[in-house]
Order: sequence, then C-alpha cells, then structure tokens
Amino acid sequence: MSGRVLIIVQNLSVPSDRRVWLECRALVGAGREVSVICPMGKGDGAYEHLEGVHIYRYPPPPPTKSTASFVYEFLYCWLRTLWLALRIRRRHGFDVIQACNPPDTFFALAWLFKPFGARFVFDQHDLCPEVYESRFEEPSRPILRALRLLERLTYLTADEVISTNESYREVALRRGHKAPEHVTVVRTGPDTSVLEAGPPEPSLRRGRAHLCCYLGVMGPQDGVDLAIRAAHCYVRTLGREDCTFVMMGGGDSYHDLVELVGELGMEDYVFLPGRVSDADLFAHLSTADLGLSSDPLNPLNDVSTMNKTMEYMAFGLPVVAFDLKETKVSAGDAARYVPPNDVEAYAGAIAELLDDPPRRAAMGRAGRERAETVLDWSRQAPAYLDVYRRVLDRG
Repeated sequence: MSGRVLIIVQNLSVPSDRRVWLECRALVGAGREVSVICPMGKGDGAYEHLEGVHIYRYPPPPPTKSTASFVYEFLYCWLRTLWLALRIRRRHGFDVIQACNPPDTFFALAWLFKPFGARFVFDQHDLCPEVYESRFEEPSRPILRALRLLERLTYLTADEVISTNESYREVALRRGHKAPEHVTVVRTGPDTSVLEAGPPEPSLRRGRAHLCCYLGVMGPQDGVDLAIRAAHCYVRTLGREDCTFVMMGGGDSYHDLVELVGELGMEDYVFLPGRVSDADLFAHLSTADLGLSSDPLNPLNDVSTMNKTMEYMAFGLPVVAFDLKETKVSAGDAARYVPPNDVEAYAGAIAELLDDPPRRAAMGRAGRERAETVLDWSRQAPAYLDVYRRVLDRG
C-alpha cells in the first residue's frame, strides 16, 4: 500500500496542534494512511484513532529550564519517538516520515528507515538555533554550534522541505543549500470555516467595558511578560480600569508569569487560566475587542509566522503587535504596530484602539477578509499535498 505517512511532533499534542491536525486531515482526505507520534496533552490517552488518524502519544518531559534540561528533552523525546515508530512500522507501516520541528533531531530516525524505502519530509515550524538564542540570555556557544550542525544534517537528509513562510524558505535555500524546487511554502493558515466569531458572552469581560486576549505558548521568547507589563501600564500609568486581560495558554514560563501578575498587583485585571477548551477559547475570542501579539523582537520572532495573529484575524479581531517582519506579512492592515519591545507604546496602542470602535471594526473586517482569501488552510492545502505527490512519485 503506497502513501502511508508518519508525522512526528514534539511541541504539542495532536489534535491540539492545529497546523498538524489540518495536515493530517488533508492527507486522509487525499487517501493517505496517517499515523502521528506526539507528547500527551492534559487528559490524552496513549493511543487514539481519530477521524482516520492513528495517534500515538508518550508522557511529556519536564519543562525546559536550563541547558542541561534542554539536552535531556531532546534525548528523551527522540528515544520515545523511536520506540513508537517501531511499533507503528509493525502495525501500520509508513512510506514517508514527516518531522515537524523543533527539535532538529529526527533526521537520525529517518536515517534508520531510509534503507527500507522511507522518504523524509522536513516540516520546519521553527529555526532551532534562533529558538535557543532567543530563549536563553547567555546561550552556550558549543550548543549553538551543535544546533546549527543538526539543522544542516536535517536539510541534508530531507527529500522535501516545507517552510511556513518566505523567510524560512530563504534559510532553507541559504543555510540548507536546498534546491528551490524542493522547498515549498505552506503557511499555517487558519480554517476559517471553523474559526469564526460567534455570539459574545459579556460576562467574560468581568464587569468591564472591554476584553483583550492573548492566545498561545508561554515560553521565554513569546513576550507574554511584555503583555502583562503593558496591561499594568494601561491600568496604573494611564489610569484606565475599563479592560480585562485574559491570557490563555501554557508553557515553560507559565508559573513565572502568574508570579509576575502578583508582583505587579494585577490579579483583578489579568487572568491566566492556562490551556482552555476550544469552547472557552472561541467564547473569549468572540467577545474580545483586541488580540494581543506581544512577541518581542529577537532572532526568532522577526522571521516567524505567529499562529495566534492569524487566529485573531479569523475571529475578526484587530491586533496589537510589535513591528516584526513576518507579523506584518501575516496581518497587513489588521494590526496596529508599535516599536519592538516598547511596553508603554504597546499600552498606548491598546488605549488608542479601545477608544476608536469604527477603526477596530474596519481592522477586524480587513483581518477576516485576509484570513479567508489569502491565509485560509484551503489555500495552503494544495501546495502541501503537492509535496507528497512529488515525494511519493519519486519513491
């Protein structure tokens, strides 16, 4: 049987990883048999057969807090993945391995199966050297060199590379020395048939006139601390008490961020419920006045596409964002951009937009239209499926 695909993910559980789940559904719709290996999320089982996809999960490693735990996470997840890949090989088989990074270590697993005819597709979600530089204040030079080597080996092993934007594609061509015909841009577009605003729930504003929301991972490089400090500036410096801030998600920095809210005395204004259900997420984004994309300028964020920005746009939310290259490519006129990492300017932009309902409405319409006509997954899926047609035809 041709067209059996194994997808490897380390960052999120599936189907919580929306991009990977859309890829799985596209492959199943095209007649492929799909298996996935990923870490467990809250309430997940070790195995699930969902909408035609075989999902195998393993317990996640502890949060990454140091260089040593960073290395341990790589080794732990790689060995867990190898064990499950061997099990899937026996039960279902696979013709293609698709590795979604980070990390850039699964090329070595592909090496084990390539002699038996498996092909390797590298779905590059992040630039791992830049992730490391952006997470740690004093990155280790030997580890940084090792990460660059792992990235080069991943490019070398890959039969096809999938990049999430043109900036990443340029890295694959320049650093990875890949031929242009083997590097395809497939953006992480929202499924606007599912992600759309419903009726607002005014109670989520907690008695205030406005609601601002953050959605996404909460790691050292994601700037949630800047969003919290901007909320503090909005309330304490600008003297405004008309807005509730809800920041949904989890990650290595979650508990530090809860502590920061307490240190700033913002418990009555800033709420961090952790990871929430789709129903809660949709209700908050349907009620919110603004979406917060507080990713700071660093080596990673300037060239990365932020999923949360496009999900805000799908819900018709105007966005407040720092002025980053790929964020501007994604959001266009749907965002109000402020100088990178400037908390006071960010707070001022929030106040400016909350005081201007017609402008917010126009930005929200522009964002929804762009999400539907340019970014939507239905516009990205054909390019993704073409990658598999090429790699399977060559096989």
